[in-house]
Amino acid sequence: MVSSTLITTLAFALGIAFGALSTATRFCTMGAVADIVNMHDWARMRMWALAIVVAVIGTQWMSAAGLIDLSKTFYTGEQLRWLSHIVGGLMFGVGMPLASGCGARMLTRLGGGNLKALVVMVFFGLSAYMALRGVFGVWRSLWLDPVSLTLPATQDLPGLMGAAGGWGQDVAIAAACALVLLPLLAFIFRRGYPGHSVMLGGVGVGLCVMAGWWVSGHIGFVAEHPDTLQEAFIATDSGKMESLSFAAPIAYTLELLMLWSDASRVMSFGIAAALGVIVGAAGYSLTTRQFRIESFAGSEDLMRHLIGAVLMGAGGVTAMGCTIGQGVTGLSTLAVGSMITLAAILIGCTAMMKFDEWRLMRGV
Repeated sequence: MVSSTLITTLAFALGIAFGALSTATRFCTMGAVADIVNMHDWARMRMWALAIVVAVIGTQWMSAAGLIDLSKTFYTGEQLRWLSHIVGGLMFGVGMPLASGCGARMLTRLGGGNLKALVVMVFFGLSAYMALRGVFGVWRSLWLDPVSLTLPATQDLPGLMGAAGGWGQDVAIAAACALVLLPLLAFIFRRGYPGHSVMLGGVGVGLCVMAGWWVSGHIGFVAEHPDTLQEAFIATDSGKMESLSFAAPIAYTLELLMLWSDASRVMSFGIAAALGVIVGAAGYSLTTRQFRIESFAGSEDLMRHLIGAVLMGAGGVTAMGCTIGQGVTGLSTLAVGSMITLAAILIGCTAMMKFDEWRLMRGV
């Protein structure tokens, strides 16, 4: 049987690649939205869209080839918790401008020497843990998660289209990919070649997500675990197939550090990937002499970051993912819930940026 050490080592390596690549290309969801709102520059949004395209193509190809089974992820269940996706996505989106970036950006900034990102990570992780098992989790399970729809098939587009049209898997995957990818490709290349940085960042991040599915869903899949005699995915926190995501894994990272002597708390795919992002960003920043120690400008700056961290942590868990976890990884499964979450994140982020702009203009 494959060892958990192999899976976590590979996840750590993927995190390093993602961290270095994101830092080098300035891959950032909030930055992409800010560029559009403030400068009408769509380059980084095209990079993010390209990452989605590559992740979808690679993930759906592996699914069609029978290398992974996307029905065994937590994104594609038949229960569509639409209210949780909307509320969690809005919370996460509003929190991003306050905390100077999403979960992935927080980790890369920490690797670059930003002490603000360290404080944000701690409060992000605490809030995420509270949404998993604490008071926020009670509210989520009582008021949000029960408001859902039970779909006739798995909530990914190929599953829904196949059930509605009676199509086979290959036809359903091809039709769903065409529906999603053609508009994205038209957006990316509408003005010609988008540039080397956009191509490198988009293709690289998309391949990292694809590789994550390969590691946890193919290499880490065991048809019959010797202890339980049931199928299992080695070293994943959810017990299902996982790829890159940074909401719940940061909470589990803090839990592991606090309960290190507890033998039941072990390194997982998500924790290893998150730590790898920090290392990858630090390595790139040090080798290019961009490493800088930064801190808060004052009490107002601190308060904004703390509020943003709490909103993102709780929102990321409620929505079942962050800008990477839902916005790229989740979308690679073509899950409807991921699409709802992504839309909510973008709306929340844009609204918060517009509010900040209004405050600045009014001198509030």
